[in-house]
Amino acid sequence: MFRIPLLVALALIVAFGGGITSAVWALKATVGFGSIAIGPWVAFPEAQTAAADPYAKAHRARAGELLFGGAEGLIFTAATDDSGARLSAACSYDISGITPPARFWTLYATTSDGMTLRAGPDLPSAVNSWTVLRAEDSSFVVHASPFAQPENWLAIRHGGSFKLVLTLLDTPTAGSSGLIDLAMPKIVKTGCGNA
Repeated sequence: MFRIPLLVALALIVAFGGGITSAVWALKATVGFGSIAIGPWVAFPEAQTAAADPYAKAHRARAGELLFGGAEGLIFTAATDDSGARLSAACSYDISGITPPARFWTLYATTSDGMTLRAGPDLPSAVNSWTVLRAEDSSFVVHASPFAQPENWLAIRHGGSFKLVLTLLDTPTAGSSGLIDLAMPKIVKTGCGNA
């Protein structure tokens, strides 16, 4: 007597549970639907266009981030270094090279959930294109570390893993179809702990 209602309830639980789980997984994905990856850097270039797929739109809506217009800007995030290891706040990293062409860019760190890291009132928690010290060839090295570093230091005072966010503003890169050919800064681990 209770067999058919029990089977119907079980089928509904599996269907709704599986559907909700797969939708949440797709929205939490940092690569996949609508994204491009250049080394460890990942962006969703079509998220703000009319051609964006529903997952790219939902990904940005779930993150609650302001979307840029077609050529206004592009946001890259990196959760790993160039070797593929997760970024750890206990380690130091060098972010080096050049950025794609942009009128202005910013680099800062977030938690793995996307909350901006604030190292402290007197510590540098962001670097931008106007304040970064450069070499003669316009390349730069930013030291992301929990310990004070010379020149360009991005203070990471946090426990666990973190992400780097590179925002390019007023850039032709956002409207470019040649995103895969871009040169992005390298992220190399230089040591962990006091080393």
